[in-house]
Amino acid sequence: MGFAPSGDYWRALRRISSAYLFSPRSVSATAPRRVAIGERMLRDLSAAPSGEVVMRRVLHAASLDHVMATVFGARYDAASPEGAELEEMVKEGYVRPARLVQLGRPPAVAQVAGPARRQEEVQEPGEQSEVFVARIIEEHRRKKKEAASGESEMIFRGTDTVAILLEWVMARMVLHPGIQSKAQAELDAVVGRGRVSDADVVRLPYLQRVVKETLRVHPPGPLLSWARLAVHDAVVGGHLVPAGTTAMVNMWAIAHDPAVWPEPSAFRPERFEEEDVSVLGAGRRVCPGKTLALATVHLWLAQLLHRFRWAPADGGVDLAERLGMSLEKPLVCKPTHSPLSTSGSRSCCTASSGRRRTAASTWRPPRSAPSGSRRRT
Repeated sequence: MGFAPSGDYWRALRRISSAYLFSPRSVSATAPRRVAIGERMLRDLSAAPSGEVVMRRVLHAASLDHVMATVFGARYDAASPEGAELEEMVKEGYVRPARLVQLGRPPAVAQVAGPARRQEEVQEPGEQSEVFVARIIEEHRRKKKEAASGESEMIFRGTDTVAILLEWVMARMVLHPGIQSKAQAELDAVVGRGRVSDADVVRLPYLQRVVKETLRVHPPGPLLSWARLAVHDAVVGGHLVPAGTTAMVNMWAIAHDPAVWPEPSAFRPERFEEEDVSVLGAGRRVCPGKTLALATVHLWLAQLLHRFRWAPADGGVDLAERLGMSLEKPLVCKPTHSPLSTSGSRSCCTASSGRRRTAASTWRPPRSAPSGSRRRT
């Protein structure tokens, strides 16, 4: 959807997403599922055999579990061969989404509508009814392909966006213990010894500012609106944009402009006490799943900070980035529970290239399946 040109196909995908996946009613209805997946993630962190956890794997597994449950109503088994295959597909899909969208695009059946209509006019009534029924079947197939394309994009883009953003937030929490403590004090005041719920998030303004500042400093999608096409000549900021030009919005450059953001490299959530931003895009090409994505990130971050205290181990954290805007070196954590947690102690974090698998849940494919930007406001 993010790369599809404006037109009937893009509108169909947008309509499917808005009506069935990302509507406020749908997001609200899936709150218990998000809480449950977050609780499983916390249990996985607590039960790490060596006391250390590769955060990227835990967050990615939880995010993929959530997306699979949202789209298909099924859970995801990270330890299965099919789960490993799906993980690799998702990783590749995040790096090369344009190719995946292109592969998912349905055939242009409208091109043959004219000849088909002329053929109807010379056919017998029985033959005409067969053509009519065939057209209905073809339209049904086209709609199924459009739905599959929207669901595929939800899996590929929804999984890594949430996981990468949360990994960046946790890296910043480790590097800035004062900010972490302030967010945890807010959680202690709102949640106390209870369990974090979706309803608590609206009473956590500082935690929401932490997420906004992370999105500003480390946008998961630094280039927005790759398919924004100039349908006629336009002048933007004194520059001519000829008709037919595909414009890409450099989100990272906008979010690091010193003329707009004082000390752009500094991580200061307090800057959003007076300012605000429209996260994950704006306008017709705004991220359709931003409501669900932010609800998930806010809830899981609140659960992680409420249950554990996080501090860097020897070696610190490497904030070097790579293509896709994730950390070059995965964040490795040694969790312990916070004093107010319902089940107990403290956390230790560092950046490392080590790998550790953490199983998340139990989704398996059907038997027939193969193994194997923002603007300031």
